[in-house]
Amino acid sequence: MRSVWGSRRRRAGPRGVRPGTPDRGSVTAEFATVVPAVLLVLACCLGALQVVGQQVRLTDAAADAARSLSRGDSVDRAAGLVDRAVAGASLTLERQGEFVCARLSAPSSFAPFAAVGLTLHAGSCALGGGQ
Repeated sequence: MRSVWGSRRRRAGPRGVRPGTPDRGSVTAEFATVVPAVLLVLACCLGALQVVGQQVRLTDAAADAARSLSRGDSVDRAAGLVDRAVAGASLTLERQGEFVCARLSAPSSFAPFAAVGLTLHAGSCALGGGQ
């Protein structure tokens, strides 16, 4: 059948594939190859987002612990604040002149990053004596 422009329409075989094409099934193979790579990249991005959230919580917990210690609260109370915010974090105290500093470190909460030894650190200082 001729169209208005003078070219012929080709007839498609079963399922829209032209007869005699050697590419049959290649889209499925390419899709099967690409899907695991896309899922791996997606998992790494979500894991990185989880680690960033943990870093923010760790920084906030360090600020809370430093303020608590600067008011004269006990180290156990400051450690309790830290444990509620980030489980498994270790608290180290320092005095720098008039300032009380809290340094925190915790392993990554995302298992693949923790397996390679990723440890997050945060610190904060507050003026001692509640001033």
